[in-house]
Amino acid sequence: MNILIVGAGQVGYFLCERLSMEGHDVTLVDRDQQRLNAAQDRLNVLGILGNGASAETMEQAGIKQADIVMAVTDFDEVNILACLLAREYGVSRRIARIKSIEYLSRGAVLSKDKLGIDLLINPDDAVADELANLAGREGTFDVAEFVEGQVQFLGYRIHADSPLCNLTLKELGEIRGMYRFIVVAISRHGQTIIPRGDDSIQVGDSIFIFAHKEDLPAIQYLLEIKEDTQRGKRRAFILGGGRIGVRVARQLEQRNFDVRLVERDLARCEKLSAELQKTMVIQAEGTDIHTLLDEGVEHADVFIAATENDETNILCSLLCRHHGTHRTLCLVNRPEFIDLAPTLGVDACVSPRLSAAGAILKFVRRGNVISLATIEGSNSEALEIEVKAGSALVDIPLKDLSFPRGAIIGAIVHEEGYEIPDGTSKLKVGDRVMLFALPEALGRVERFFE
Repeated sequence: MNILIVGAGQVGYFLCERLSMEGHDVTLVDRDQQRLNAAQDRLNVLGILGNGASAETMEQAGIKQADIVMAVTDFDEVNILACLLAREYGVSRRIARIKSIEYLSRGAVLSKDKLGIDLLINPDDAVADELANLAGREGTFDVAEFVEGQVQFLGYRIHADSPLCNLTLKELGEIRGMYRFIVVAISRHGQTIIPRGDDSIQVGDSIFIFAHKEDLPAIQYLLEIKEDTQRGKRRAFILGGGRIGVRVARQLEQRNFDVRLVERDLARCEKLSAELQKTMVIQAEGTDIHTLLDEGVEHADVFIAATENDETNILCSLLCRHHGTHRTLCLVNRPEFIDLAPTLGVDACVSPRLSAAGAILKFVRRGNVISLATIEGSNSEALEIEVKAGSALVDIPLKDLSFPRGAIIGAIVHEEGYEIPDGTSKLKVGDRVMLFALPEALGRVERFFE
């Protein structure tokens, strides 16, 4: 496909990297020559210097031949104008990254339908949802939900005392009758592999599993991840009273957390106190550990750092962890910090660029992709695909299908129930298939399910 991306920031660069790797023809438009040079030096993309809201620039970038336009600059107006131009030039799919709630709220004067935009994506909302999901999943560093939350894709880090240490996948499979889940990937020393029966789980590994939500308590028991049920309501501290922090607070309120939000700006605190009826708002700096200790941060189940500053988020998380906070989650923008923070003691990091990119990539995928989650550092994806009527895959045992190498089916949801598949499993029309695919297999997976 011919893909035109406007904006060479973190989201735009990530999309260029992913889509060019898959063999698409990608053109990148930006007003910053240094950003364009960096992208062209490292990626197989064509860079065009100019304003994405300019018809002349967009024509130079090949908008007349584009199949998709993705406008992901930091400016809402530029993104909207770029998509309006794409509509006038007959581009079939148009995607805009939007920060302002004016375009996203119900009853908005300029909604995506009125603007003729297929997808309006707000990275802040996507990343807030992911942080809230992580807060409710003890022991995980990555969470994605499929089939309206029925199936969970979870990442766990393997420590020396983990009961899974040194177990082969074959040995783990022998107890699958008791614990219904499947390990679809192992990340080790910067490489992600789809394990086979003789592969073993080792100290330092990160494993990714598919499981049904009903089986999560048993899996937590197997992994010896214990939640303190004696303390009653779980307590969460949130650092940062911006859009992300407030959205996380509201979601955790609904999940019956005792929520305490820390914000340094007094006027903002007063406003939030009126908006958040169940959340205690504390006016303090995140590094003011004495104030946080006075408010009970050492007894908190989770500390979520959601300011706009990566260094502040990591430092404050480490301070709270040092003083006894059970678990820490960080909002991190810079890719190099995503891998660094966990080595320092942060339990999980969430990236706005990945949260946004996952929603955008779903529109690029062919076939019947319903949902998609991207995996930081590996360019791999977890996907949910629906089996449509007329598919050549129906009623054939999986062992008899030439399933793409580099991908694995982790779960199948039938109309009548849920299944961890084996070689004898068969797909039916309407099934929702959850799978994990390495980057080199993504194109083959799409074609397989077409």
